[in-house]
Amino acid sequence: MTTQVESCWNVIGIEGDRTCAELATHAHCRNCPVYSAAGRYLLERPTPEKYRHEWTQLLAESPNEKNSHLPTYALRTKETLTVVIFRLHQEWLALPAQVFKETTPPSVIHTLPHRQNQVLRGLINIRGELLLCVSLSHLLNIESGDTPRQGLSPVSHSRMAVIEKAGNAWVFPVDEIYGVHRFHRRELRDAFKRLTQTTQTYTKGLFSWQPANFPTSHTVSYLDDELLFTSLARKAQ
Repeated sequence: MTTQVESCWNVIGIEGDRTCAELATHAHCRNCPVYSAAGRYLLERPTPEKYRHEWTQLLAESPNEKNSHLPTYALRTKETLTVVIFRLHQEWLALPAQVFKETTPPSVIHTLPHRQNQVLRGLINIRGELLLCVSLSHLLNIESGDTPRQGLSPVSHSRMAVIEKAGNAWVFPVDEIYGVHRFHRRELRDAFKRLTQTTQTYTKGLFSWQPANFPTSHTVSYLDDELLFTSLARKAQ
């Protein structure tokens, strides 16, 4: 018999009605011990029937045979994009989840002398390591609106996001971070004229996203991480 995982985060947590008293302490369910315990249980649960046999056969096949015999869920996974959604001023943006290393509370940014650069803000200490802190708002030419944008939750905090790719790490402040979201590749549509020319350059496409218990959907710009890292290396000098 399969044991049901207690998923309180879908009922009273960040994906539910947000009435959990622990949110005031942990800010997000992913920081809660109950959420961590559920994750450990899922990793340690017994292997499903025939799972080992199916993957043994799959790994033994040639590359051409693999695509024709992949389970339906595996084919779906190949077309699924996993991103982290965050907000800069009025804009909701997304980057591939694999480039996100961690998020931390806001920290002191130590400016660098003789640097006249709006993109490069300075140095920041992340767990004892000094990393370059940049402003994606300036890189993407995103201006602050006249009126503050309503957050997804009253428990909405600014964060410092740490991204890394091929050994190159950068830190940038965000006004709000939602977390991980998955969507199908075919949901991407072309960027349209409401975006600034700079933001369009860095945008692979747009997708619609409606958070749980939120009345309206948002348009999110899916950023080109390759171009972003290349531009940061060139402009944050």
